[in-house]
This record gives sequence, structure tokens and C-alpha cells, in this order.
Amino acid sequence: MLQSESFETRENRNVLMGLEKDASRILMDTYGSVQNGGYRSNVYGDEGDDDLYVNSNSGYNPDCRGNYFSNGTTKIDFVLIWEVKKKKPKKQKVRCTYQEMEKEEKDMAKITMFNKYEKWRNKFVKNLHNAGLLMEKDITASEKKSIHYLKLSAPWDVLVYYAEELSMRAPLQAQPNPCMNSSETVLRKLNIPNIMSEYIPNRPVDYYTCPFRKSKLDKFLGSNNRETYFTNTQRHRIVYEILATTVYGKRKRAEIGIDRLLNERIFASAFPLHEGPYELPEYDVPPENLNPRQSLYKYWARWSKWYKYQPLDHIQEYFGEKIAIYFAWLGFYTTWLLPAALVGTFVFISGMMSMNTNLPAEEICNISNHYRMCPLCDTCDTWNISEICSIAKLGYLFDHSGTVFFSIFMSFWAVTFLEYWKRKNATLAHHWDCINFEEEEERPRPEFAAMAPMMEHNPVTGVKEPYFPEKDRLSRIITGSMVIIIMLCVVMIFLVTVIMYRGIISVMMYHTGNTILMTQAGNIANISSSMVNLILILLMGQVYTSLAEQLTRWEMHRTQTQFDDAFTFKVFVFQFVNFYSSPFYVAFVKGRFVGYPGHYGKLFGMRNEDCGSGGCLIELAQQLFIIMVGKQIIGNIEEFVIPKLKAWRQKRKLAIVRGSQISQEPKRWEDDNELIPCEGLFEEYLEMVLQFGFITIFVAAFPLAPLFALLNNWVEIRLDAQKFVCEYRRPVAERAQNIGVWFNILEGLAQLSVIVNAFLIAFTSEFLPRLLYQYEHNMNLDGYVNFTLAYAPHSYVQSNHTMCRYKAFRDPDGNLTLFYWKLLAVRLGFIIAFEHVVFFILRVIDWMVPDIPESLEVKMKREYYLAKQALADNQDVYLSVSQHAASPGSGISHSVVSQQLAALTHPGERSPLAESPVKQPANVSP
Repeated sequence: MLQSESFETRENRNVLMGLEKDASRILMDTYGSVQNGGYRSNVYGDEGDDDLYVNSNSGYNPDCRGNYFSNGTTKIDFVLIWEVKKKKPKKQKVRCTYQEMEKEEKDMAKITMFNKYEKWRNKFVKNLHNAGLLMEKDITASEKKSIHYLKLSAPWDVLVYYAEELSMRAPLQAQPNPCMNSSETVLRKLNIPNIMSEYIPNRPVDYYTCPFRKSKLDKFLGSNNRETYFTNTQRHRIVYEILATTVYGKRKRAEIGIDRLLNERIFASAFPLHEGPYELPEYDVPPENLNPRQSLYKYWARWSKWYKYQPLDHIQEYFGEKIAIYFAWLGFYTTWLLPAALVGTFVFISGMMSMNTNLPAEEICNISNHYRMCPLCDTCDTWNISEICSIAKLGYLFDHSGTVFFSIFMSFWAVTFLEYWKRKNATLAHHWDCINFEEEEERPRPEFAAMAPMMEHNPVTGVKEPYFPEKDRLSRIITGSMVIIIMLCVVMIFLVTVIMYRGIISVMMYHTGNTILMTQAGNIANISSSMVNLILILLMGQVYTSLAEQLTRWEMHRTQTQFDDAFTFKVFVFQFVNFYSSPFYVAFVKGRFVGYPGHYGKLFGMRNEDCGSGGCLIELAQQLFIIMVGKQIIGNIEEFVIPKLKAWRQKRKLAIVRGSQISQEPKRWEDDNELIPCEGLFEEYLEMVLQFGFITIFVAAFPLAPLFALLNNWVEIRLDAQKFVCEYRRPVAERAQNIGVWFNILEGLAQLSVIVNAFLIAFTSEFLPRLLYQYEHNMNLDGYVNFTLAYAPHSYVQSNHTMCRYKAFRDPDGNLTLFYWKLLAVRLGFIIAFEHVVFFILRVIDWMVPDIPESLEVKMKREYYLAKQALADNQDVYLSVSQHAASPGSGISHSVVSQQLAALTHPGERSPLAESPVKQPANVSP
């Protein structure tokens, strides 16, 4: 600060520094600590590379293992791993066959490539050393191959330089941690015990921050303690930046960075270390003494914590903002599912309780043999409408006035959820110092750099880099789009196949002669076809995801962001059609082109499908239940089993290499090498976005969808938490200020849900036909069943068929009645009114709910003010104070100005302003 520091300010700093020192001491002296020892490591370059400096101290050899060099003081920030196969001596042969000579040539080519890779690796490591990184090497050898571990550490000067280059945030003043859970605030005000809240030790301190400047280092809190000033995630990010920009070959060929080396398999892996094991000790240990990974496991990843708040600050500190924002969004979404699930369950239960008041269903059950219905297939007999009594009653559960209310409610819920997420996201982004985060000029992807045919100057940086002509890329994108269209046609072919399968199964059930099978033929066919459809959906999803990845690579997108956006768009479009085509067919196509007796519509010689006896909504509900819940169950099983199988395979592979050393306690980097690489968040987001579509687009037919989504997400959060804490290697902490392109997809789904639900209520539900009948004929719906049944045309009866009834608004000649056209007008009017009213209210909600909370705006202004003070020179502040005081209407008295100027010109004296440092009130929360 430019003002003299008050006693309270100094006390705050002392307390914070004490906390930092205590945390550092705890981490180094307790169970699961991050301190190294118990072995003597070989240094990198012990075979002739003496020019490489390695930080080592053989005199220090503590008992605990962890994340330090063998000297026990130098932190390990990153580990590079590669494997070297041992060469077998070959016997010299005087004569060789042609095949042996060909094999020898291939072996020579492999040796040449190996030497090239080894040269690249050595140059890369040497350049890392030139960049200022400290190194230490460890080798695990067996008879067949050896595994090399190169541990890297960034010294203070390197950290300071890159912290300014990467515009990292520096702490200026401590402030109370904001309450991130609105329910916690409400329950506290109402004095209601909160079982979801739990004290979690070592919560990261919240600061007002500003961009890091080396010249202003003394103004930042904790800068006098070099060991703890930079967090571990900041150190990882800095070292990864060095790894990503270090040259290993020729710069003009873009032979740069660890990512391309990993793609070329020159290095097997590269990752930062976890901070100790996640397993909790068998004896009692104070919670404050657990390492960060153990704290996350104890208070977050265990199944018993399913109802507790997530420790988002701890997640952000350990994994970075990108992963923390995903879990914040997932938790926020799950919380908002609770009211939707309660309302949906209430609507479903109310439908069950009012089933006996459904007069049309009672009329069907009591009609006896009065109405003979037309055959459901060309070789079937007529049947009695009373046979579908139970199905008619069951259909009322998914088609009553409550479902109309619920679809409107969910439209408002979806948009309100997204509006409040924007507020929550802004609060988190500011709290984690990434609200103004913008990716700098992004470097080319490793694959792009390796495959680009030419070099061009970057218009931003002016540096020559790999280039791919835009015209060629556009032609590839168009070709890829054709492939996507072909794959969507394949989905349609499978859909038609399922439809034909359903028809065949129905006919087979009718011809069994069994009364139960004949009555339930439609349900059996629908449920079994839905299961077959689910299997096809999952198989096609796996095939297309692989195909989309290959297509996106072939399109040669320059940056990783462009690649991710193109890949996300392809996969989402396909999965949208893949998952939703069958529900869309049942909701809007099935039963529309059936025809009438004597003039039935046919496809491939089979009669077009008609809705079952309970209506299309109950069939749609069955489809949604099987596809949505089935996918969730299979997905959760995969997420639980597959990482464990991969980890078992990795451990088995490394155990063979360790061989005789298997009895020794493994080192921290060996433990982490046994874990599986982090697979990112794409699949997690895709799963949740598809789920969001199920609970919003077709919610009128399946009010229990939010309940099943809620139950799934409680499991999903813990499964994902366990993967990141226990199964995955620690990923490099990435910065992000939001969930990216997924938010735009969610907004699109929310808008689409309004339109789809309007059409669903208008054309699929019986709500409007019943309403119009009540208005024109009978308020109690007496005679409604008879009114909706038409008589078979005379031409059909005269061709040796029995007189029968079928469901349609047609006269005895097969022509549409006046009621049909009135109903069509009502349906179209309802769609227009529904959409306009709902969209208008949604715009009002959008206008009433600001994207950034008012309290957060105040806090951001306060932070800007502190940053301006900390980074400005005395003369600049002097001028700004003088000019501001001289301006009319400034509201600043001359006494205040003179006090500020005195603080600038006489920093050793305390002014009244300096005696009362501004602190964020404890009761203010964003």
C-alpha cells in the first residue's frame, strides 16, 4: 500500500503469514506429508551429461516419502517419465535370407528413429535446464526395460518471472471467505440446523488481488516467505508453461513443447504429483494435519458425504478453476433439481390419487362388449375396448391437467436456473480471480504443428509458425459435414429398423392366442424395442465419438480451443439425434399416418404404427424411462468399473518392471505413475447436457424425469470425485471463468423445450380434445369415448369385414369431421399463445435477474481500487488525488486530500485514514 500500514493491517499480515507457515509445517511433518526421502536418487545426466546442474543433497535422508528432491527441501513441481527397452545382443550370421535382411533393415530404421528421439529428448531436457529448472533423476530398471523419472522444480527467480508473464494474481488484502451456498445463508437466518454444512479445515484464504508485478513484490501479502508464496497449482502451471514452450528440435518446424513429445511417445507421461496418498491413516489424526488429497477424500469423495456441501475452495486450490467450475455447476444443477423433482413427484402422485376420477377410463372399463374395435393388423381379429381398461387408467398418470402445469413450470425452471447460474458463476469467477481471465494468443496444437504443410507468420505475434490453408480446411469441414449427415441417416435407418421390429413383435404376440399376451402386445413390443434402441444408441454413440475425433483431427484446427469446439459440436449434434430421435418419433410421428379401415398407410408392406391403447404419452414415458434411466445406470457402472480396470492394468504393467523392487515401499512418483491419465471433462459435460434435455424437452410426458436425474447426480458427483482424487493422475491446473460452449447448448435446449412441450401438449396429449369437448358438449365428459370413436367406412364393411370402431374424428365415409378442424385451430392457437406467454415471462425473468450480483460489483470496485493503489507510483497517486479533489462535485474535502498527500509524502507517519483500513464486512456475501 502507498499509505502507511496500520496496526490492524500489520496484525492481519502476521496472522496470515503465521497460517501459511503452520500449513507448510503441517504438510512436512504429518502423516501423508509431501516431503521426500528414504532413497538415494540417480541424477539426470549421470551418463556423460555432467553439464546439467542437478539440485541434490545426499546428507539429508528423512523417513517420510513425498514431493521433494532427495535433499528434502526442493519441491517437485513436475515429473517427466520415459521408458527405455534394453537391447538384446544379436548373434552374428555369415549368411542371411531375404526375409532376415528385410527385418534387419526395419530394425535399423527403428534404431535410427530411437536415436533421433533420444537426441530430441536430451536437447529438450538441456533446454529445460537452460530455462532455469532444477532436475533430479530416478530410475526403476528390470531385465527388459527401465523407467526413467525426471523430477523438475522451479526456483524462486523462475517463478517470479513467469508469474508476471502469465499475469497471475497477487494477494493484496485478506477478506472473509464468502458464503457460497444460498441455502446455508437462509437456514442460518431462520436458526434451522443445517445438516449439509460441515467444517472443513485449512480452507484457502480469500484475498483482494491484482496482477503480479515483480517490482511491487513487497506490497503483496506473504512475499517474504518464498517457500509458500506460490501455491502448488501455481507452480505446476508455471512449469507446464515452460514445458509447453521449450524447443526440442528445430523451431522453424515447430518442434516445440511437451505435448508434441507426448504425442510422438518420446515421453511416456508428464504430470504434477499428488500431495501424498488419499488413504486415511488407521490411527486418529487431527483433521488439520491431513494432506490436501486426504482432506478432499475425507470430506468430499466418500459416499457418506452425498448430502454435504462440496468444498469448492479446496477443489479449486488442488485441481484448478476449470475442474472446480465443473463441480460447482454440477452441484448447483443438482440442487436446482430438488424443487423440480418435488413438483414432478407431486404431479405424478396427484395423478395416481385422481385416477378414479378419470371418467373416460371408467367408461372404457364399464362398457363391456358394446364397442368392437377394428383389427390392429391385417391378420388380426376385432377386439373389445374394455380389454384395455388397466392401460387406459395408467395412461391418465402421464396425461392430465397436472402435466400441462408441470411443463410450464419446467420451462420457467430451466431459464431461471440458467440465469441464477450466471450469477453464481460470476461470484465464483471473481472469488477465484478468473473473472477477467482471457486466454492469450493460443499456441498451435502439437498434431497441427506436426502435420501442417507450410509455415506462415502469425499476424498477432509475428512469429513464423505452422499454417494450414483456410480453403483446404473449409473443404475438409464440408466433407466432414457430409460424413455427419451420412451417420445421421444411419441413425434414421436404425430407427426404422426398431419400428419394424416393434411391428413384428406385436403381430407375433397377437398370434399366440394367449389373452394376456394379446392384450399387452403393444406394451411388450414397446418396452423390448426401447431396450434394443438403447443398446443401438450406446453402440452408435461410441462409434461416432471415435469417428468425430478422427474427422476433427483431419480438419486441421489450429488451436486446442477450436478443436474442442468443433469436436463438441459434432458429437452433440449426433448424440442429440441419436438419443432424441426415437422420443421425437413417438411424440410427433407415431399414429399420425395410420389412415383408416380400408385405407391404411403402409411402410415396406407393414401397416404404419398407431399409438397404443393408453395413448402416445404413456409410450413416450416408457421410452424416456428406459433410455434415460438405462443410460444413467450403464454410464455409472462404466464410470465405476472401467477406471479401476485401467488402474489394475497399469499397476500390473509397472509391477513387472519393478520386479525385485516390489517389496520396497514405492515412491510418490511411482505411485502416481500407476494411476490413469486424466480423461478431461468432455464426457461428463455431455452426459449432463443430454440429461438436461431429457428433463426439459419431454417433461410433459415424464414428470418423474427430474427425480431420476437428481438420484443419478448424487451418485455422479461422488463417482467423479473419486475418479479425480483416487483414480486419476493429478491434472495440470487450468484456468477458466465459465463452463464454455456448454452454456450456449443449455440455453438452446431451454428454448427448444418451450416449443417442444407446446407441441406435445397440443398434438400428443388428450388435454385439448377433452377441453374442447367439455366446452361444446358435456362438462363431465360423459360420452367422450363414444365421441372419439369413428365407425368403419361402408366400403370397408361391404368387403366382408365386421363393423368396427377406430379412434379418429371421421364420418362414416372416412372424411374428417368439423370437430377435427376446430380442434386443429385450437391446437395451433394454444401453441402460439403458450410460446408467446412463456417466452415473454422468460424475458422478464432475464431482465429482473442481473448477471452479476450487486454485492459482487461493489467488491470488484473495491478490488480495483486496492490494485490501483498498490501498483501505482507515488507521483501518479499524487496527481490523481489532486486532480480528483480539484474537480467540481468530487465530494472530497481538502482535509481528506491533505491527509492522503501526507501519507504519500511522509510514509513513516500514520494518518487517520491509515488507522482504519477498509475491510470487507463479514456479513456481505455475493
